[in-house]
Amino acid sequence: MRRKRIMVIGPTGCGKTSLVNALNHYEGPLRRTQNLIYGENTIDVPGSYIENAWMYKHLISAAQDASHVLILVDPTDAGDVYSPGFAKTFRCPVIGVITKCDLQPSNEDAAVKKLKRLGIEEPYYRISVPDGTGMAALKDRLLKKEPEKRLERMKGDQR
Repeated sequence: MRRKRIMVIGPTGCGKTSLVNALNHYEGPLRRTQNLIYGENTIDVPGSYIENAWMYKHLISAAQDASHVLILVDPTDAGDVYSPGFAKTFRCPVIGVITKCDLQPSNEDAAVKKLKRLGIEEPYYRISVPDGTGMAALKDRLLKKEPEKRLERMKGDQR
């Protein structure tokens, strides 16, 4: 059985790679690529996969290896590349993340509306990777789910 990773999805420039590096405890230079990158804990999805609807099938396929899907929204970018209800495509938990929350807090309402339109339920995580805002809460959420799943499996095995 393959190890499940956290899939990180978002448009180009929204902070995916910075978040992925933080989740993988990687402090080296940013690595940009046109391919999916399987890190220690994550699957880094290039922005082109979400910006081109014909690539959705690749996202759905790669999500089979995901424990969670993080969908990122950048309040500094007024554009919208996601299809309505997009989050319902995935079978694993989908978490809404508002990146760069320290740069334009006045646009946070618009970011929340985007996440709701995608079909993602609250709570939403407001993060800033450079200053660490919200990272602890997001990591707690991501790590909390795995022990619950293991406990459920253990209970099922005892029946």
